[in-house]
Formats: sequence, C-alpha cells, structure tokens
Amino acid sequence: MITEENEKAPEEAGTPLPFFVYGTLRPGEANHDLFLRGRTVSEEPARLRDAALYDGPGYPYAVDRPGGEIRGELVTARPESYTELLAALDRLEEYTPGDPRNLYERAAREVVRADGTTIPAWVYLAAPRVAARLRNQGRPIDGGDWRGR
Repeated sequence: MITEENEKAPEEAGTPLPFFVYGTLRPGEANHDLFLRGRTVSEEPARLRDAALYDGPGYPYAVDRPGGEIRGELVTARPESYTELLAALDRLEEYTPGDPRNLYERAAREVVRADGTTIPAWVYLAAPRVAARLRNQGRPIDGGDWRGR
C-alpha cells in the first residue's frame, strides 16, 4: 500500500506511474482524444478501492472513502510522452503541488486491474477542502461509474 509518507516518492524518483482515469479522460469522453490519443501504450479497465465518486459541474471528483470503489481505466503513457502528458494532465486538473487553491490533488494509489493484481498509479483526487464539501453536500455517483451517472 502507498502511504501518505511515500506518496510523492515516485515523482521525486522520476518513476513514471500509469494514470487511473475515471471521468472525462476515459475513452469516449470529452478529454480522452484531446489529451491521451497517441500518447498511451495501453488503456485497460481498472478499479480504485476505498474511494467514492461525486458529481461535479460537468466532471467528477474522486474522494477517499473506506469501502467505496470507482470504476475507470488504467492508462499507461508512452515513455517518450510521459513528462509532457503528466504536465498536461496537471494543467487540465488545475493541480499545482502545494497550492491551497487546488481543486484536485495528484496522489499515488493502488489500483486494481481486471485480473485482480494491483499497481500504483496517479489519481487526481478532490483536494481536502473540496472533498470535505462533497462529503457534506455533494451528490455521490451510484456504483462509482461516471458513465452510469
């Protein structure tokens, strides 16, 4: 399991992690072709455990929640595209490390593949202040699947 203590270690070590996408970056959704087309070597179904999905204004938010589960895809970037893609996704999600105004935080989490194996991946989670608001007033997406909303 990836803990808060070593959450940033993959990035600092330069280890390219795949991305777990659960909303507008999924195949067939608005941002997939804009950001991922031609930049990936694989895209496969996956699940993020201990998380819940909340409806946002045109896009979803993932929030840590024990016992919950989100369905999405595990996306592995082409090695030559990784750095550019990481920066592009950080811009899309308006994520800047350490910025208290972030809507999302990029975190390393264990993701479950279709065959049951787990792999660490980057996931954009609701930033703490956004997550607190969603837990109190948000609308969860039943089944944790953006496509089923």
